[in-house]
Amino acid sequence: MKQNIMHVALVVDDYDEAIDFYVNKLKFDLVEDTYQAEQDKRWVVVAPPNSTGTALLLAKASKPRQKSFVGDQAGGRVFLFLNTDDFWRDYNRMVSIGIKFTRSPAVQDYGTVAVFEDLYGNLWDLLQLNDDHPMVQRVGR
Repeated sequence: MKQNIMHVALVVDDYDEAIDFYVNKLKFDLVEDTYQAEQDKRWVVVAPPNSTGTALLLAKASKPRQKSFVGDQAGGRVFLFLNTDDFWRDYNRMVSIGIKFTRSPAVQDYGTVAVFEDLYGNLWDLLQLNDDHPMVQRVGR
């Protein structure tokens, strides 16, 4: 059997501002942006460049309960983990364009990591895993 997690839904306030952040600041690829007339919504998928794993489905909040989760999808914990092949390249570029880091870079047993906020305040780890980390062994670099 082969399975994989294809998308993670990220609740956003606005499709276009979310696309702008993920595509223009984080340099993700816009994989799909399709209007679904029957539901009057868009199917917007973004993914890190050259990735073959899980992609983000940018889901616009359409109800008051959904709106309350924008920026706090994990209750203040780190929600998503962006692994890179060059931590310092990406960290320095992100700092230079004003992305807010809430935890400074640190070398841990598993690799190098820092915590940043997306445009709504969700927390992300930017990390570069060590070559011997089990996930690197599992999916490659």
